[in-house]
This record gives sequence, C-alpha cells and structure tokens, in this order.
Amino acid sequence: MAVRTAIIGCGNPNRSDDGLGPAVAARLRDVNLPPGVAVFDAGTDGMAVMYQARGVERLIIVDAKVPEGNPGAIYRVPGDILQAPPQHSLNLHDFRWENALYAGRMIYGAAFPGDVSVFLVEAESLALGLGLSPAVEAAANRLAEQIASLVAPKPATAS
Repeated sequence: MAVRTAIIGCGNPNRSDDGLGPAVAARLRDVNLPPGVAVFDAGTDGMAVMYQARGVERLIIVDAKVPEGNPGAIYRVPGDILQAPPQHSLNLHDFRWENALYAGRMIYGAAFPGDVSVFLVEAESLALGLGLSPAVEAAANRLAEQIASLVAPKPATAS
C-alpha cells in the first residue's frame, strides 16, 4: 500500500533531549498504525525529510526545541509557518527539516504534502549524552499516543 501519511522523527540521540524525535518514532513503530502510515527516523538529515515527504498527502514532523524553562511542553505548529529557505552552505548538516519543507515545495510542487504538522517538545538539556530527561521522556510517551490517535481511522458516522 502506498504511504499517505509520513511521520518523521528528527534529532540527535547523542545530544540528550534532542533525541526526542527518534524516540517518538521508535514508540510509534511499536504501535499498530493503520495502512498507509509510515514512520521514519531522519536523525539530523534534512534531505531525508524532503525525500520521505515527497508523494505523501500528510506529513508529521517531530523534533525537540531549545529549552526555555518549560521542559516537556508540547507544541503543534503548522509546517508552513516554520518552513525556511536553506542557508547558503556547503555543509548538508546545515540543511534542516525547516529547509526541507521549503525546498520540497519548491522542487516537487503538488507532489509535496500540503498538510504538514510539526510537533515540537521543549528540551530540558541538549548537552552531549544519551537518554531523555524525565520530563521529555514523559512528553515522548504522551506525544506518541497523541500522534497514533491523530492518524487512526475515524469511525464511520451514521447518515
């Protein structure tokens, strides 16, 4: 079956809470998601986000955001608000998912999803290290449940 919804976890698990995206992706792989929903771990590869998003109807991106005093807070933002042109750089690590949203629309046009949601979880720490902080770990669990519910088939309504 063709992928209609792509869920992409972004981040670096070697930077403490920055591993939030891959952690949520791992949790969602353990859930019985409906046909047509695929889960990917893009790590820090913005190009992978762009390639995985091509041809799907709906895109959900999950990443950590910089600490601002409320670790574990979950924010849902429409992708078109966060998309940004890539910086002029020869380093592909500088090409992030925000740039992938912008470039994907420019390159693929109608073959790039119009329905894009970004879930950001506020980090407690982005220092080198393995594992999520307790607040972000709890948020990862809540967010995986929220996304699974979001992509679940809706019950048919009686007419």
